[in-house]
Amino acid sequence: MKNTFGSALTLTLFGESHGKAIGAVLDGLAPGLCVSEESIAAYLALRRPAGAISTARREPDEFEILSGVLNGKTCGTPLCIVIPNKDVRPGDYDEMRDLLRPGHADFTANVKYGGFQDARGGGHQSARLTAALVAAGAILLDALKDRGIKIGTHIKRCACVDDAPFGDIERDIEALEYKPFATISDEAGERMRAAILDAKEDGDSVGGVLETAVCGLPAGVGEPWFDSLEGVLAHALFSIPAVKGVEFGAGFSISDMRGTQANDAFYCENGVIKTCTNNNGGVNGGISNGMPVLFSVAYKPTPTISLPQETVNIRTMESAYIRGAGRHDPCVAHRARAVQDAVTALCIADMLTVRYGVGYFTK
Repeated sequence: MKNTFGSALTLTLFGESHGKAIGAVLDGLAPGLCVSEESIAAYLALRRPAGAISTARREPDEFEILSGVLNGKTCGTPLCIVIPNKDVRPGDYDEMRDLLRPGHADFTANVKYGGFQDARGGGHQSARLTAALVAAGAILLDALKDRGIKIGTHIKRCACVDDAPFGDIERDIEALEYKPFATISDEAGERMRAAILDAKEDGDSVGGVLETAVCGLPAGVGEPWFDSLEGVLAHALFSIPAVKGVEFGAGFSISDMRGTQANDAFYCENGVIKTCTNNNGGVNGGISNGMPVLFSVAYKPTPTISLPQETVNIRTMESAYIRGAGRHDPCVAHRARAVQDAVTALCIADMLTVRYGVGYFTK
């Protein structure tokens, strides 16, 4: 059973959606890093439900750092963050205990754990655990920012509504940092919100695409084969609940180009080698080339919906119908942006530690 990610810098998640608490353990952190509880709280707020377009579950996400930090600095030992679950309603799932929810991990978890899993609200597979991931990621996002590496994500597309593309990437990242609904275009954001509410009123849900940019990452990070920069990021990104697709740079559309279009020509500016375009998303041969790392991630519509769906009663092995119960989001994309930033920070911080050692963050 694998609940840990990373090589030199690792993160382990624990807990269940309706259990006592969730949490994360970061191991391999450099000693002496600043840990701001205000910053952690701010990042958690970006993930928290916001109004009618989100779940009615309202968790305060009051976290506690149990180890690894003294006087606001990392000790270099395992850092453990715990977030109690306060707004739990396990009884919401009693009536559908034996009904497999389409699109969820009910069936696969039952097979894997032999029926002993905590199935309430998805249990350990629940997106609730991403709160712990975001709390840990906030520490890494700040550490990377101190080294001149900035990470930002916007809702590229949601419910068939497109956001404006990245322009001045560094400026866009700064504008997005604490924006509650992370679109570059406010007008597009309002149209997305309206479309999410329309789906909710129909008892349905929608998905979305989030695009992330990483600026300031030096060239030379990543391995040529199985630990390529793209490979490590894709591995972690596919671990986020609801993710069904990842593409870098021009993504699948690059297959329709000719080489003259797809290749990113080089030029030199003030002694720094850059590329004229960025169709390859800042990565060549699995290794960063110094340009912004760009990738897009597709999120499926929230599987819990209020409309009837066909399923199976796993106890009687008979066909049945199910309607979504409990509290759920009509769309997860706008909340997932904080999760995607956190996962990106974990991957980048880990790969930098592999490349340069923990001293990279203490220079």
